[in-house]
Amino acid sequence: MGKILWADDEIELLKPHILFLESKGYKVDSVTNGIDAVEKADEQRYDVIFLDENMPGISGLEALSKIKEANPLVPVVMITKSEEEFIMEEAIGSKIADYLIKPVNPSQILLSLKKILNQAQLVSQKTNVNYQQEFRQLGMQLNNRLDANEWTEMYKKLVYWELELEQAEDKAMKEIFEMQKKEANQLFCDFIEDHYLDWLNGAEEMPYMLHNMIRTRVLPKIGKEKLAVLVIDNLRYDQWKVLEPFINKSYQKEEEYVIYSILPTATHYARNAFFAGLLPSEIEKKFPQYWRYEEDEGSKNQFEKELLEQQLKRLSKQCKWSYHKITHLEAGKKLNEQFNQIKDNDVNFVVYNFVDMLSHARTDMEVIRELANDEAAYRSLTKSWFEHSPLHDLIQKFREAGVRLIITTDHGTVKVTKPVKIVGERNTNTNLRYKVGRGLSYDKKDVFVVNKPTEAFLPQIKLSNEYVFAREADFFVYPNNYNHFVNHYGDTFQHGGISMEEMLIPFIELQPK
Repeated sequence: MGKILWADDEIELLKPHILFLESKGYKVDSVTNGIDAVEKADEQRYDVIFLDENMPGISGLEALSKIKEANPLVPVVMITKSEEEFIMEEAIGSKIADYLIKPVNPSQILLSLKKILNQAQLVSQKTNVNYQQEFRQLGMQLNNRLDANEWTEMYKKLVYWELELEQAEDKAMKEIFEMQKKEANQLFCDFIEDHYLDWLNGAEEMPYMLHNMIRTRVLPKIGKEKLAVLVIDNLRYDQWKVLEPFINKSYQKEEEYVIYSILPTATHYARNAFFAGLLPSEIEKKFPQYWRYEEDEGSKNQFEKELLEQQLKRLSKQCKWSYHKITHLEAGKKLNEQFNQIKDNDVNFVVYNFVDMLSHARTDMEVIRELANDEAAYRSLTKSWFEHSPLHDLIQKFREAGVRLIITTDHGTVKVTKPVKIVGERNTNTNLRYKVGRGLSYDKKDVFVVNKPTEAFLPQIKLSNEYVFAREADFFVYPNNYNHFVNHYGDTFQHGGISMEEMLIPFIELQPK
């Protein structure tokens, strides 16, 4: 069960407690002073140490300090008669596992032990039981014809369980979840194929979509309070959920939306659409000087500021605003240094490209592939970056300046596992999740095809061009060099196609604490 050291100068009075713990299977060593406690802790490994705060020789706090110096990971429970605040603060500052006030009863001690020694196991068991109960309910919901809003709620639930089961130890339960998530993605892709074009063409009511968010959710807030809009490129909803605890320290969440990105779920199309407030073919027609085609050289998102300016003009919104794109560490640091120049603006738009670069680096760099070898590791790497990034510092500066915050993205990314063969002309675009061109050859059952790009509000460079989108976790490969493509790109994170991970993206409204 566990080996315990209990240090208390009145240990004889605690004999009933010790006998109770031993009857539960714990092995208990006891000492009557802090010096002996330190020596015992040096000589043997204990699972938990109980320390009385007030003992002869050295105090419990002094003993705690010496024990932690030698064994920083051993859980220590401080027990004291005193409720003085400074003692609590000292103990908590020394990273104790629990804090109990005398007189303690056996049930308190047992509860503390279970919390320390068995928490992971108990949480895992409870999570598994709860998911088993929810599994049937989710399955029944998936068998219904979900509408656009119900799909966003379904995805929220799936992400919740994915993060919960990540902490559990039961691999079988995780495999069951993965099967349910795969089924959900299949049905979601069918749903998008059935409804996406109808949304864009007014045949059905459009849900919240990326290209409408500045007009519908950002614009009404400009001028009421200072506002910052952070667009973290390629930020999935599950990645937002692992960043949320850090941001929650300084910001309170007001609204959390899951909105729909546009097709292709690629930066060239989606982020331009967000800043322009227009769909890609509308940008091409209204602002041809700002649109770049697939075959054009260089960045295809170099005119986001100009597109944003045109949208604000079109919406007759006069305000003091700024736009910044952060593509490397030094640019992030520089923006923080220049914060005083932007803090009084009505609205500041900041694009952060790190997560997008991380997904591409994972494809190209072996060390990143090792660090982010699965979904959980990918989330962990995102969290680690954010915690130590200039963006984290920038958010603190916005909070101190009383600036409201919107956090969103342009699209997500999906881990691709299944190669799908496609053949195209030499000038066909290189994206692994969508292809645009003419004379494309593919198996129709594997893809979503848009034969008439104008129906999807996509540029039509040549009359016979079509757009072909990969579904779920598929990725396109050419028959020649097939094995090279499969080995190099299999199990990498890609975007451009149709999946819940790519299309269902976070849009979060927060106010400073």
